[in-house]
Amino acid sequence: MAIPTQNEVIEVLKTIFDPEIPVDIYELGLIYEVKISDEGMVDIDMTLTSPNCPVAESLPKEVEDKVAEMDGVSSAKVAIVFDPPWTQDMMSEAAKLECGFL
Repeated sequence: MAIPTQNEVIEVLKTIFDPEIPVDIYELGLIYEVKISDEGMVDIDMTLTSPNCPVAESLPKEVEDKVAEMDGVSSAKVAIVFDPPWTQDMMSEAAKLECGFL
């Protein structure tokens, strides 16, 4: 079974939405890094829009669960980081347009 590529993991991340904003977590700029080992272990560094985010518990778990379900993934682990802090500048152009920031 082939280990997924970074782009394949990103495609799965794009199916996960912040419940308060109609934009996926990747386009929002919440994903800082995706690392995939030769054994299929996926480590994801992500942030939240704020440390007090109401989905601080459930969103990282959803990310881990969805990535872990992928063929070739042996495990998925999310590390929540707040450095650098998230800002609207990290959003993609499409996300800014969707949210009315452009």
